[in-house]
Amino acid sequence: MLIGNAPCSWGVCYPTGNAYAPEEYLAEVAGAGYQGTELGPLGYLPKDIEVIKPMLAQHDLTLIGATHVHTFSQPETSARFHEDMQAQGKLLSSLGAKHLVVMDESNVYPSNQLGVMTRAARNHMYEDLTKAHAMLAETYGVALSFHPHIGTCVELEAQIDDLLQNTPLNLCLDTGHHAFWGQDPLAYMQRKWDRIDYMHLKNVDPAVRTRVLSGELSVPASLAAGVMCPLADGAVDIAAVMDVLRARDFRGPVVVEQDIAENASETPLELARRNFTYIAKLA
Repeated sequence: MLIGNAPCSWGVCYPTGNAYAPEEYLAEVAGAGYQGTELGPLGYLPKDIEVIKPMLAQHDLTLIGATHVHTFSQPETSARFHEDMQAQGKLLSSLGAKHLVVMDESNVYPSNQLGVMTRAARNHMYEDLTKAHAMLAETYGVALSFHPHIGTCVELEAQIDDLLQNTPLNLCLDTGHHAFWGQDPLAYMQRKWDRIDYMHLKNVDPAVRTRVLSGELSVPASLAAGVMCPLADGAVDIAAVMDVLRARDFRGPVVVEQDIAENASETPLELARRNFTYIAKLA
C-alpha cells in the first residue's frame, strides 16, 4: 500500500505565502519516508508539466492526486469551479494521477454560522459536482471525490448521506474530520464502503474534542489548540482502519494529513516522520 502525504501537513493551504517552497516540501516529504504526494493548492507546485515532472522524479515521488478547496456556499463562483476542474484534470492526467478530491471552503462562513447553507445553494453545488464528475471522467479519466470537512456544508453523516444520494461522487473519507463531532469513522467506513475511493488519515485529540463538544472551544480555536493530533495519539483507532483497508484490498490513495497546532513542539518534518513510522508498521 503506497502511503502519501500532502502539502497541508506543512501548513500549505494556499498557492502563495507559504513558509515552505515547493522544492523544500518535496525534499522533506520524501525524506520522511513517503512515496506519494498530493499536489496541494492549485499553483503551489508548478503547473508546467516539464517542470513538475522532473521535480517529482528527483525525489522518487508519485503524484497520487489533489485536494481542491472551493467556495460552494457562494453559487456565483460556479464558473471558477469549472475552470479549476479543467485545469486540475489536465494537470493530473498528464502526470498519471487518477484522483481529484474537492471540499468546501470553511473560511468564508461567518464565525457563528459555520457550514450553514441553504437548500437551493446545496442543490446548486450538487449540480456543479455532477457536471464536473462527468467532465473529469470523460475528458481526463480522473475520478472526482468529495471530502467532508469540519466547519463546512458537508461534515455530519446526514449531510454526507444527502450528498451521496444526490450526486454520483464517491467519498474521500477523512478519519479525523469524521470523528471530530463524535461520529464513528470506522463504522461509517464499513457502511459506505462501496462509495469510498480515497482515504485521508488523521486523528483527533479526545481532550480537545470534548472541549468543543461541550461548547468551551470554537472550531477555529480547537484547530489552533491541536485538536488534530498525530496518528498514534488520538481517539480514532487508526490500526483498525488500516485493518479494514487491508482486509478489503483497498486500491485507492491513502494520504496522511497532519494539521499543525499553533504551539506545536515538533516541526512538520518531525511530525511527518513520526506519522510515517507509525503507519508503515500498520501498512
